[in-house]
Parts: sequence; structure tokens; C-alpha cells
Amino acid sequence: MPAVIPHHEYQITAIRAQGAGGQNINKVSNAVHLRFDIRASSLAEDHKQRLLQLHDHRITRDGVIVIKAQQHRSLELNRDEAVRRLHELVDSVAVPPAVRRPTRPTFASKLRRLEGKTQRSQIKALRGRVAE
Repeated sequence: MPAVIPHHEYQITAIRAQGAGGQNINKVSNAVHLRFDIRASSLAEDHKQRLLQLHDHRITRDGVIVIKAQQHRSLELNRDEAVRRLHELVDSVAVPPAVRRPTRPTFASKLRRLEGKTQRSQIKALRGRVAE
């Protein structure tokens, strides 16, 4: 189930986009900066912890997600894109990771591994100098 993020929990600021744009680039602020404070949000505590543990360049040390959207020429499309990417990031940690239970290798797999090592060592032994 995707997490619902209320509109009042993130701030959207219009900024000037980078890159080429001709004469129009200096007059129009079409890019969007979205800021979302993880710790102050209404997300569940486990969601917050998993978000803060992510090694993502968009998450600052203070626990704020900063997303910049400037792909489209329209401010509305860039705003929608930034919100969509925020939801994707939050939804990526919605499902807790499966707990790994350590297992032991089977007897047959151990034998296969040892046989492979024996074969490999025989191949390598044949590469040596030929005794006359």
C-alpha cells in the first residue's frame, strides 16, 4: 500500500532551470525544488528509519529529502514530476526487507565444490614444466 504524503508536509519552490534555454531561460522559473523533512513527517516510524538509513544523495544529513525537477518546460509538469519521485522514494522503503536466515551448505554441494577444486588443481598442475 503506497504511503500518503499530505501536501502541507513538503515545500515546493520554483527556481530557474540550468542548462541551455535561449533567451527564455533568464526570465522564467520553471524548475522545482521539493523539500520534505523526514523526521517531522506523519510517516510511520519504521518508514522514517528506513528512509534515514538509505544512502541516497537526495537525503541530507539533517534528514531532509531534496528533489530537483527541471526536465519539463512547464512548472506544473515539473511539480508533478518532483512529487512523483518523492512518492517513489518513500514507497521504495514501504516494504520491510526480508530477514535473512543463515543456512548451511548441503553435503552434496560441499562434495561438488571439492571436486571442482580437485579438477582445477589437476588442470593447473599440467601447466608446469615437462619433466624429461
